[in-house]
Amino acid sequence: MTDAASRLKGLLEQLVGTPLLVRIRAWDGSQAGPPDAPVLVVRNRRALRRLLWKPGELGLARAWVAGDLEIEGDLYTALDVLAGLIWERGEDARGLGEALRDPEVRAAVRGLVRLAGPSLPPAPPREEVRRPRRHLHTKRSDKRAISHHYDVGNDFYELVLGPSMVYSCAYWPAPDATLETAQRDKLELVCRKLALTPGQRLLDVGCGWGSLAIHAAREHGVSVVGITLSQEQAAYARKRVADEGLTDRVEIRVQDYRDVRDGPYDAVSSIGMAEHVGAERYLQYARDLYALLTPGGRLLNHQIARRPQQDESTYHVDEFIDSYVFPDGELQPIGTTVTQLERAGFEVRDVESIREHYALTLRRWVANLEADWARAVKLTSPGRARVWRLYMAASALSFERNRIGVNQVLAVRTPDSGASGMPLRSRTWNA
Repeated sequence: MTDAASRLKGLLEQLVGTPLLVRIRAWDGSQAGPPDAPVLVVRNRRALRRLLWKPGELGLARAWVAGDLEIEGDLYTALDVLAGLIWERGEDARGLGEALRDPEVRAAVRGLVRLAGPSLPPAPPREEVRRPRRHLHTKRSDKRAISHHYDVGNDFYELVLGPSMVYSCAYWPAPDATLETAQRDKLELVCRKLALTPGQRLLDVGCGWGSLAIHAAREHGVSVVGITLSQEQAAYARKRVADEGLTDRVEIRVQDYRDVRDGPYDAVSSIGMAEHVGAERYLQYARDLYALLTPGGRLLNHQIARRPQQDESTYHVDEFIDSYVFPDGELQPIGTTVTQLERAGFEVRDVESIREHYALTLRRWVANLEADWARAVKLTSPGRARVWRLYMAASALSFERNRIGVNQVLAVRTPDSGASGMPLRSRTWNA
């Protein structure tokens, strides 16, 4: 009788119509595939049942989070292969019903059903968000979504992010620089783009654990209001502010950006927060920030962007990210972001793509997580740690392959006089 690994490899290749460039190790100890390739470990038949009941990305994610699937060897290489087989082939968009019109696909599915054995659909891992996917982006739903992602535990984030406690793309002077140096350079870059001077007021929207607020107050002498929807972040940030002796210049609030009423501010920073706003509410978000700025005030909007699609109506939120990482998060192309900011009244003065910087940042975060894996599992759960490892490694590859990008958009509330306050040359390019 053929061993499970060989049967599984043959059926999967029949299903996707191309050779698998990973080695498979099945629950019976059998192996099949290239000997020097990363190993996809299928720990039990339940992994197959997850894929059969929920074909595509979400089924794979559930099997990974539950520990039914594992990867041995280079994680990035294995994910690159899987991306080519599943995500980039558009299997989810095509749908299983259409795929089953192919007799070979039907035969492969029947073979997988026999190999998996009869069973009811396995319950999703407890780390999966269970709620209607309606992306309403009400204050209540946004607070719940933010809590899911950020209230995982400050100790866990310390392990992953390192001493800087900055959860957004660093700005690398060189690939071999330290993560802490690159994150400090990013904070300084934001402050310099905003042209902060002593005595000004800065609103930091989505302030995280307070790193930018502290840096801006300490290094540039500004007064800062940082807002977040995460109770855990706010408590951590307030302690850091107190330890730095900056309570007279930095205030941390648990507050929605839609509820800020104490403008005007001289500058607004929104670093890695706008992805949570939602496409339908983005214009109002931009208008709210515009209204909070004094004439001549600057906004620095740092935001992940997706590639535009030929038919934008076909865009759908990534199932794994939506179910396990950023519930209700939405990405939009950089052109859409710029247009919405301009519609709100801003003059967009600079757009800087720092896509490669995020890939470097994510690889360092993954390395931090893997280096202290046992403690990470203890601080959260095995499933949660696996979610973070998968999403950060897969995201690093997406940035490297230009599937997604990240941009800093500098915009000004230019007054009627037209005096933007910007220098004639805002950036210096190296030859």
